[in-house]
Amino acid sequence: MMQLDAARYNRAFPKFSVALTGGIGSGKSTVADMFAGLGASVIDTDVIAHQLTAAGGVAITPIVAAFGASFIDASGAMNRVKMRTLIFSNPDAKQRLESILHPLIRNETTSAAQQAGGPYLIFVVPLLIESGNWTHRVGRILAVDCDEQIQIQRVMQRSATAESQVRAIMATQASRQQRLQAADDIIVNSGEQAELAPQVTQLHTRYLTFTRLL
Repeated sequence: MMQLDAARYNRAFPKFSVALTGGIGSGKSTVADMFAGLGASVIDTDVIAHQLTAAGGVAITPIVAAFGASFIDASGAMNRVKMRTLIFSNPDAKQRLESILHPLIRNETTSAAQQAGGPYLIFVVPLLIESGNWTHRVGRILAVDCDEQIQIQRVMQRSATAESQVRAIMATQASRQQRLQAADDIIVNSGEQAELAPQVTQLHTRYLTFTRLL
């Protein structure tokens, strides 16, 4: 019989919860969509961050106060290109932006979790290792893993980004090994998309079992 530590699996959210992470180009969104198709409630922290920094988003006013109006584009949204350039080379600026966004994202994820209707929750958290607090909020960490060269090729193909830029982004993220060490579960996404389905289905069945054991 499967053993389950209820204290671990029933943490900050009203249902059994999983944090899904992976490096850029690993296929996090594809995997999350597959879980959603099976009935899981998926909450994407990147989508929430985009909403917060869109025109009229609640993060816009504090961003203007911290960085100035020049970091807001003509539509009223945060200028992502300019902000990315700044925080890439300025750790203090990165910390300032995170101090604005992280509490807001945390509040929004909590609210979304309380309203979710699925049997369990999947939080898509690209920078899970870097943020340092998600492991204390969820019952399970799921890493989408693939060869780093495949990551680079995928990002270059989908966004016409130079290889040097992709490698620079990857260098700012947690390493592949760090993600694998933190993970309770791993989905390998180095091949065809068809190879994902049995892996996702197997974990979905396991997660449903966990929900019943709580």
